[in-house]
Amino acid sequence: MSTAVSQANQNRKALVLFSGGQDSTACLAWALERYAEVETLGFDYGQRHGVELECRQTVRSELLARFPAWGAKLGEDHLLDLSLLGQISSTALTEDRAIEMQANGLPNTFVPGRNLLFLTFAATLAYRRGASVLVGGMCETDFSGYPDCRDNTLKALQVALSLGLDAPMTLETPLMFITKAQTWAMTEQLGGAALNDLIIEHTHTCYLGERSQRHAWGYGCGSCPACELRARGYFEFEQQQQQGGYV
Repeated sequence: MSTAVSQANQNRKALVLFSGGQDSTACLAWALERYAEVETLGFDYGQRHGVELECRQTVRSELLARFPAWGAKLGEDHLLDLSLLGQISSTALTEDRAIEMQANGLPNTFVPGRNLLFLTFAATLAYRRGASVLVGGMCETDFSGYPDCRDNTLKALQVALSLGLDAPMTLETPLMFITKAQTWAMTEQLGGAALNDLIIEHTHTCYLGERSQRHAWGYGCGSCPACELRARGYFEFEQQQQQGGYV
């Protein structure tokens, strides 16, 4: 089911931060529904779930095959080497260590500065590529408490990037205030069961990089925070569908 799109948006170019996971795929579909041209950007920062980098291309190919109208808008893909981030980070996302809470109240999967760096590099690339919109899957509703996922952080960064480039740069975060269940509902609305099937089968969210276990909601270890959020959202979405769906 499509949503109304303004003519102003249809004349703009967007760059989507695209990891190959559920949230970034939802954001990619959201952007393809709204903008004249959409490019994608991924980052290799030494993440232990590096399998997501392989999933990126599969998801793009599947979108092209299943959604020709979106495929006509899908432009180039970019992958940046940010391995330096992994070298200076001591986290459960960049090292083989147990996932646990820290004394500061944040899980040790928090990579300090990650989204700030991602968006700064994205803005630099967008400027060169003629894009004025950055789209990211940051969310402060169902999330792990990362401070660089908060709306206030990203609003401040939008101002800084626009001033620093001397060009308006809009940061769009369509998932910011919705739950994971509502994310499943959003992709159902955007691309129907075909899009949710694609997300289940081809995206990757698990922090441990586990793709040997297939669940109703997709592949993953089933126990890391990312898998738990995804699974809970999926089953809440399924329950809501049985009760008549979202309105």
